[in-house]
Amino acid sequence: MRALLHTFLIATALVWLLPIVLVVYVSFRPYDETALHGFFTWPDVLTLDNYRTALEVGDMTHHYWITFLIVVPALFLVLLLSSMVAFAVSRFSWRFNIGLLVLFTAGNLLPQQVIIQPLFQMYNRIPLPTWLAGSGELRGSIVGLVLIHVAFQSGFCVFVLSNYMKTLPKELNEAAMVDGAGVVRQFFQIILPLTRPALAALATLEFTWIYNDFFWAVVLVQRGADRPITSSLANLGGQFFTDNNLVAAGSVLVALPTLIVYLVLQRQFIGGLSLGASKG
Repeated sequence: MRALLHTFLIATALVWLLPIVLVVYVSFRPYDETALHGFFTWPDVLTLDNYRTALEVGDMTHHYWITFLIVVPALFLVLLLSSMVAFAVSRFSWRFNIGLLVLFTAGNLLPQQVIIQPLFQMYNRIPLPTWLAGSGELRGSIVGLVLIHVAFQSGFCVFVLSNYMKTLPKELNEAAMVDGAGVVRQFFQIILPLTRPALAALATLEFTWIYNDFFWAVVLVQRGADRPITSSLANLGGQFFTDNNLVAAGSVLVALPTLIVYLVLQRQFIGGLSLGASKG
């Protein structure tokens, strides 16, 4: 039975890895060679020209910077605000704590596409200071994309963090109160450090989800130059002709940051998931 299970897992892993390996392989081959011999042939030459061209044509350096300005503030605000709400609904008993948790959890059940029209109209009518958004409008600004990610990602984070915080002993708060620690000190110096594994796991997931978002960037940002890195792939395809080798190289460049973040936080990510499971 164990051998059958291992065979199934290996086969599943190969099915998932084969397209990725093929994309990486094609990205190093010239277009003329694959056009002549096909993708599934032994290469005559491997080159980095596709990567250099993708960086230049896709203007990826600029789009990386735009993505950085969106992902970092959004990720910080999502984890900070979600941990605060989770702390309030899980560590204290008050009238609306369950209702507030249900409200945040219910937000995950609403498809984002359902509220495109009202949200788009709301963004059109909310002005911003020119120092915060050069256009003076929420729509089309980095601030607008940050806010939309914070709004949609907070529900899931509150749900996960509140369940994690419930596993921490209540005596920690009681001992801190005896020592004169207020609510703010309890949160930042006691509960938040103990929640680090769950925060690391969520940081990995949220970075991937926010970084890979293309839907809201297309809806709320009109100019292609102001969109995040996922939109740069559209610049690599022509109207009548598309160099698939070039697109493959661009896809690898777009995917690299998420892979790096996962490798850096891999231990904390797995530790946060397993620790939460053992305590649950």
